[in-house]
Amino acid sequence: MLDACRWACYLQVMVVRAEQIEPIIENLRQAAEANRQTPCRRGNLICLDAENSLDVLVSADLHGNRVNFEGLLGVADLGGCPQRHLIMQEVCHGGPTYPMGNACMSHLLLEDMAAWKNSFPERFHFILSNHELAELTDFPIMKANRMLNLVFRNGLKELYGTAAELVRGAYLEFLRTCPVGVRLESGIFISHSAPDNVDRDGFDTAIFDRPLVESDFEPHSSLFRLVWGRDFRRENAAAFAELVNAKVLIHGHEPCPDGFRVPNDCQVILDSCGDRGCYVIVPTIEPLTQQQVVERIQYI
Repeated sequence: MLDACRWACYLQVMVVRAEQIEPIIENLRQAAEANRQTPCRRGNLICLDAENSLDVLVSADLHGNRVNFEGLLGVADLGGCPQRHLIMQEVCHGGPTYPMGNACMSHLLLEDMAAWKNSFPERFHFILSNHELAELTDFPIMKANRMLNLVFRNGLKELYGTAAELVRGAYLEFLRTCPVGVRLESGIFISHSAPDNVDRDGFDTAIFDRPLVESDFEPHSSLFRLVWGRDFRRENAAAFAELVNAKVLIHGHEPCPDGFRVPNDCQVILDSCGDRGCYVIVPTIEPLTQQQVVERIQYI
């Protein structure tokens, strides 16, 4: 999705010319509108059934890994598989940096998420994750003694110079419109993670159905709990699965050295950003057990 002119800019660390900025912003604005108008969207969920899809490729965290991104696009083959949907998540923070080393290039992959949404508006879905939510709210994320939000923003400044904040505003508009999960008729529910302590504290599933408001993006909100949760107790997973009427939950969020993890008898966690990055293709209406989902997991 990246043209030769833009790649030349990246390699030379040149600031993009003013006339190149508007198409980038327009790409993101169009993708935001495509998110809002997705035919199979119900509230903040993508709902797939026999009428709108045959199968779904589910990938997880990419964190700037363009090699795995390109590999997933090749496997998904949306052009050749007109009844397949593709789900991606968490591209911000990670991957290559600009030459000085303190500026992250993962923002380019976010632009590609918007471009693919525009290319396949009915069948490409980028779901909200904790790292994208952190960009929306300036919620700090530290890793290896680096403030990832700052490194990400430095990347925008490297490429867009004084127009960086204008471009970032378009990023945020796109992210605000992203769905928060995907429900399959088969009984599979896909979200970035599952909330903590659902069995003890419950969970407000209204965020799946109603328009999101400013308070939904704040720390400790239901949306925050959904994308940040790391409670892999069976009791918690079972309680959340019951709330969303699912037999199997598929998430990202948790690093998996082996590419996937099965922490209990209803959750499957995928990791798509490493050398052993994984994905899974599941049918839309055929019910699968957790074990059958695991058996379909493939390495990128």
